[in-house]
Amino acid sequence: MHERVQKILSQWGIASRRQAEQMILEGRVRLNGEVAQLGQKTNPALDELEVDGRIVKPIARPQLLYLLLNKPAGVVSTCDDPQNRSTVLDLLPQKISHGQGLHPVGRLDVESTGALLLTNDGDLTYYLTHPRHHIPKTYWVWVEGVPLEQTLKQWRQGVWLEGQKTLPAQVKVIDRTAAKALLEVILREGRNRQIRRVADQLGHPVLQLHRTAIGSIHLDIPGKSAMSSGGYRPLESFEIRSLKDPIDLINVKSPAEIQEHSR
Repeated sequence: MHERVQKILSQWGIASRRQAEQMILEGRVRLNGEVAQLGQKTNPALDELEVDGRIVKPIARPQLLYLLLNKPAGVVSTCDDPQNRSTVLDLLPQKISHGQGLHPVGRLDVESTGALLLTNDGDLTYYLTHPRHHIPKTYWVWVEGVPLEQTLKQWRQGVWLEGQKTLPAQVKVIDRTAAKALLEVILREGRNRQIRRVADQLGHPVLQLHRTAIGSIHLDIPGKSAMSSGGYRPLESFEIRSLKDPIDLINVKSPAEIQEHSR
């Protein structure tokens, strides 16, 4: 069966779909000895695929992994970092972090902490990070001062950032002191440093930001001990189903594939 090269690399756990597309554009992927082209199709049973000079085969496809990590501050949400900072893969045992195609699903900025999914399921990564799917994410956010109700209403209704209004958000105060407030914020989009930028704009800079849940997947499961900072756990089977049930991963298409079909 013929499939696009980037989809094959994603399904085999070599990289996420977007990462595979970038690898192809960089000339790192060869098909039957020739540099592969974006959108090119292959039959894995008949063709030879190379990535960075190494032949990859379906039999070498790693088992699909789904992990939830409690990211500490100071760690970047990437597989490698040109500034040599610690990455989320550095928090995992080497037998898991190397050779499995594991990568973070989306990002938390370096100062933020909390829930981050890691997987080698490229199709699922593409779905979860595509803006049109609006996966809700829950945060606990300490901010300077105590926002007025009018300020919270403005945040809930949307705030203009770089000429585009943010989607409606759920925002409520769950604790406060004289000098700061703890907010629960639920977003259905994930622009770069969105919570921090909105909070700054509304006059309540973020002091601490911690993601507690991604969809229905929570850092802590009732009846089990809390996950320590830097700790991780495999997703429970019901959590994996909660991510996959609403979607048809077989027919999920990347931007490059959509463009290819529109020609």
